[in-house]
Amino acid sequence: MAVISLPPGFQIEPVPFLGEVTAPEPRSRLGVLENFNGSFTGSGFNTIFRPHSGTNTTFPRDNILELNLIDDAITFSKDFGAVPNRGLMSQSNIFLNGISYVQAVSAVTNEETGKADHSPIGIHFETGLWMNVPPTNNTPVLGESLVRMGSIPHGTTINAQCLAPTSNTSGPPEIPPASLAVFPLKGDGGAVPIDSVNASVISSLRRPQDLSKFIAAGTITQEILDDPNTVLRNAIKGQTILQNIAFTVSTGPLVPVFGGGTANIAFLEGDPAIMNPNANTSQMNATFWIETVQHKLQVPIFKRGQAPMKISPASPAHQPVPVFLISPPHDITVPKTITVTSIQIQYSQVVNLVFDGLIWPHISVSTLIPSDPVTVPDSVWN
Repeated sequence: MAVISLPPGFQIEPVPFLGEVTAPEPRSRLGVLENFNGSFTGSGFNTIFRPHSGTNTTFPRDNILELNLIDDAITFSKDFGAVPNRGLMSQSNIFLNGISYVQAVSAVTNEETGKADHSPIGIHFETGLWMNVPPTNNTPVLGESLVRMGSIPHGTTINAQCLAPTSNTSGPPEIPPASLAVFPLKGDGGAVPIDSVNASVISSLRRPQDLSKFIAAGTITQEILDDPNTVLRNAIKGQTILQNIAFTVSTGPLVPVFGGGTANIAFLEGDPAIMNPNANTSQMNATFWIETVQHKLQVPIFKRGQAPMKISPASPAHQPVPVFLISPPHDITVPKTITVTSIQIQYSQVVNLVFDGLIWPHISVSTLIPSDPVTVPDSVWN
């Protein structure tokens, strides 16, 4: 994916007017967003119940469950400066800091092999911003928060928020389950039975219909359909994760956070007079885990001054691993093992789509590693 390029010298800052004396330029504060640096690529799983048009398409034939093994790529820009938001009366001004991002997701689901080795087919593109909002003690009274603002080509925009995380957790993350259960939009009824989430049923409206090759390959199983976050847990089996930071942004955030939301084009909202949307996005929740992963690298003999080496660690779960750029500050006369770390991003996103009087979960999960070689610091060799 191409690098996001801002115009040379571009930096957002306050514009003085009418002889106003500006305060010193505020220190950049991205907080946890500092980990969203550069480009990341990876793989995952994507599910969506999409509307089914045509004749005889009343429930349960009003939908098709599409299951996608995916390749995922996200590129983040550098911090673009301090964005001034002006307070009213007793509320002082604040300065937001942020980064822009571009995400592209491709389906690589191969029905012939049951694996993620099909020629990529683009299924999702998103541009947006991640912003860090400093705390305010007046209007509103709110701690430091994070905001994700995104635009999706289908015709939906999101503004999702949460309080910024304040600490790390040692070890790997505890990833809760996700569910493909479908619920009525109104009333207190339980989940609506859907045949397509049963992996053994091959006559339902589902793509792929026959999952036998995927079950054999372990890529789409009943366990994964029961809990798509299984894909995330499988991806980190055998990894040494030193710590993780977790946060969940939502378009309907929990108290004390408020604001945000979703907006949809007319086609998605359908006929508002009879509340009959084609596929209206009502809410989005996305949990991100930023993980510090430890690796062991086998470094061969090296003579100072030779070209840097690119070395990758072993992959315990047969997942992609980062490449490390190694240039020791001194000669390596015998092969040695060094310990290094890298940042890994995992996310689980649930978008609620509304059509035919039901709420349909659209779930995306992914594990991402740095796309570019990670430079090994000199301190490793001390």
